[in-house]
Amino acid sequence: MTKICSPRYKRKGSPAKSRSDSATQRQRTRKKAKPNGAEAVNTYLASLPTHVRAGLVKLKNAIAAAAPEAEVGISYGIPAFRLNGRPLVWFAAFKEHCSFFPAARAIRIHAAALKPYKTSKGTIQFPPDKPPAARLVAKLIKTRISELQKTER
Repeated sequence: MTKICSPRYKRKGSPAKSRSDSATQRQRTRKKAKPNGAEAVNTYLASLPTHVRAGLVKLKNAIAAAAPEAEVGISYGIPAFRLNGRPLVWFAAFKEHCSFFPAARAIRIHAAALKPYKTSKGTIQFPPDKPPAARLVAKLIKTRISELQKTER
């Protein structure tokens, strides 16, 4: 019967591994750090086709204008804005459409203004070349901010 030994114990015929050897190995195999914040969003947008990118950049600028204190970054693998450390809104590109995710309450309140778009509980879908107007985005953002303020932690 063969005895199984932990790698830190010296085996017959092989040198013992030290903790520093395994730390060095981890450093060699560690992946590059992913970009975060605005850099990550810019990387995401740069990876998109030009006609899709243009619409999402307009949407991103409208969001930034409506909530200048919000921080941009990546959440759930898509661009997002956070306000006071809490998720505000998200947006993303898909094969056939782009989406804006301002949360369910904002969509419910502004349902009449959102008639030209396909909506679901928390999503607004739009063609890549026709993002929602900056004025409508500002209304949705304002509603979402008031929702976040009501549920302050």
